[in-house]
Amino acid sequence: MTEKILILDFGSQYTQLIARAVREANVYCEIQPFSKSIEYGPELKGIILSGSPFSVNDENAPQVPVSSLVEKIPVLGICYGAQLTAKQFGGKVEKSNKREYGRAVLHLEKEDKLLDNLLPSSQVWMSHGDSILKLPEGFELLATTDSIPVAAFKLNATAKHPLYGLQFHPEVYHSIEGKKILHNFLVHTCGCSQDWTPAHFITDTIAALKKQIGDNKVVMAISGGVDSTVAATLISRAVGDKLHGIFVDNGVLRKDEYETVLKTYKKLGLNVKGIDAKDDFYKKLKGKTDPEKKRKAIGKLFIEIFQQEAKKIKGVSFLGQGTIYPDVIESVSVHGPSVTIKSHHNVGGLPKKMHLSLVEPLRNLFKDEVRKVGTELGIPEDMISRHPFPGPGLAIRILGEVTEEKVKLLQKADDIYVKALKDHNLYATVWQAGSILLPVRSVGVMGDERTYEFTVALRAVTSVDGMTADWAHLPYDFLANVSNDIINSVRGINRVVYDISSKPPATIEWE
Repeated sequence: MTEKILILDFGSQYTQLIARAVREANVYCEIQPFSKSIEYGPELKGIILSGSPFSVNDENAPQVPVSSLVEKIPVLGICYGAQLTAKQFGGKVEKSNKREYGRAVLHLEKEDKLLDNLLPSSQVWMSHGDSILKLPEGFELLATTDSIPVAAFKLNATAKHPLYGLQFHPEVYHSIEGKKILHNFLVHTCGCSQDWTPAHFITDTIAALKKQIGDNKVVMAISGGVDSTVAATLISRAVGDKLHGIFVDNGVLRKDEYETVLKTYKKLGLNVKGIDAKDDFYKKLKGKTDPEKKRKAIGKLFIEIFQQEAKKIKGVSFLGQGTIYPDVIESVSVHGPSVTIKSHHNVGGLPKKMHLSLVEPLRNLFKDEVRKVGTELGIPEDMISRHPFPGPGLAIRILGEVTEEKVKLLQKADDIYVKALKDHNLYATVWQAGSILLPVRSVGVMGDERTYEFTVALRAVTSVDGMTADWAHLPYDFLANVSNDIINSVRGINRVVYDISSKPPATIEWE
């Protein structure tokens, strides 16, 4: 039995950070909308109530019956969750004189196991418009800040289960001892054993896959990316050659990627068939300059090729996918309790068309957890630590029409760039890096000759999750050397520029 913490989401921008912090403590957790009914069982050890963009005093503010929850299980309310708790039990919650946002100093007022081993004063991160001005009867004050009277509190010892509230966000980086507070709640309050490790996950997942798949066959599109590779390796460990992987060369992969990935899969013992479909994709892309049309053309042809190859395998019952947790988390609409599920983008449309059941061994993992599992499985580090790469590949890094000639130019330039990042120990310091071939020719001079060739833009960004990103401040000397190497080595490119746009307002990819 895997122990579990449940996080009830009220629409906070920080909800996924709570989940990541809990997982970092080797405790399994799940996020679900506040409006969804809770399944209680011996594996459920505690509930965390998230923050929210709402005020608890709004007419349509999201609600859960906190008193009913704490009758069954320990509860921790964070920000909105704390305010909701205070209000429902009879406390006073009102709009603050000034909205408290940013760093604050937490002052401990009373010893408690939730605040074990904390400094008397500790930096925390605030983000709220309301404040708890008066605690309900039967509650105890645990901490304050200079700006607000109630920063942490608990229901007194007569309650059936512990109930805590924190006005600040312990899950964010700027709350210096926030992870320690969450650890105290998980271990001291909920009694979690902290045994949810990559090795534990692998053992449990392989057993579950064997039970789910049985003697049936699984077909899976594998891209060479970390998600599909880790998912395929887990399935293969469970059912061996009953997994039939299909790796399609769409003509817009990185330099030598098709051959390199197939060799790696062979070393991993995966049953994978490579399909060289470059020419088919180049024909489909001919004349297309609109980014969305290029994406759709690649996606449609990929599905057609995958289906053709899958039909050649007799007796397939399952479709494997590298779906990860952010793809499937149900997100709360801040305009009401309606719930939407993010659609998955890996192989859109295939399950319905092929009438196959899905196998998604990574659907409960975040990206960093997928990498840890991959390392535990023995997948090579260069594949585990690869930067994100767009599904349409270099087709959306070639602005305008895609041709085989342009692909080869960009592959060579990008290969020089990425190798240089690795050689100078810069690759791991950026979230994503890539080269973009611009539909611009400019005049240059090489030796005594005048040239009129293409321009390449280099892109590198730093980020945590790709939702926001800052341009990477790579050393000038490094950029100068890369520029020289590309211009001297790639005939057809005579100018290199560096993109210093952040997201927002720009996007990471250009198309």
